[in-house]
Amino acid sequence: MRPLLDIHTHTVASGHAYSSLQEMVQAAADKGLQMLGITEHGPSIPGTCPLLYFKNMGVIPKEINGVRLLMGCEINILDTEGHIDIGEEMMDKLEIRIAGIHSICWKGGSREENTKGMIAAIKNPYIQIIAHPGDGTADLDFEPIVLAAKAAHTLLEINNHSMAPFRDKLTSRPNNLDILRYCKKYDVPVILGSDAHVSYQVADYERIWPLLAETDFPDALVMNFWPEKFKQFLADKGTSKK
Repeated sequence: MRPLLDIHTHTVASGHAYSSLQEMVQAAADKGLQMLGITEHGPSIPGTCPLLYFKNMGVIPKEINGVRLLMGCEINILDTEGHIDIGEEMMDKLEIRIAGIHSICWKGGSREENTKGMIAAIKNPYIQIIAHPGDGTADLDFEPIVLAAKAAHTLLEINNHSMAPFRDKLTSRPNNLDILRYCKKYDVPVILGSDAHVSYQVADYERIWPLLAETDFPDALVMNFWPEKFKQFLADKGTSKK
């Protein structure tokens, strides 16, 4: 099947990415995507955009070149208590709210403590997607994380970018295989993320396809193939936080 959405991408506004918003949208249109998420890094990442950027996103059209544009943020999970770096007052400005662990701003602990922090973020009613839980930045126990994601109606991302050889994340591939196996076992959907930092990477899932094949992962559980399912997921998640 062909992917029709990519929800985790970055523009030059993140400070360490290389394409404009227009270039990212054009790449999405060229690849036949129906939906594109622009999710700049939260404020704990050096060089990213100021909070004013997120407050002003209402100026951006909802659709460009036939692509539904979802503007949001890759929020940082900061510690083993699940604290994040975007306040509640900002959440309604964001159509897409992804939360992830990044080494530059993460204060971790034991595997049990790290897992507790991740689950706290999963349970946060504003968080829709957990970015690259399998990238190895924090040592995690994936079975309870998958079960927590199912209970909280939060998607776990299988991240293509974190498996790139230059990232040197040696546990990313086996970790993502574990996540996929648990998600298949417990009938939990996932979302594939390019984590594109340049327009040429939009909807690039080349490192993920072999993992889906190896685990015989069901197409029905891959949100990228089903835009209407994803829209319903967002609607349901929005209802759950009220």
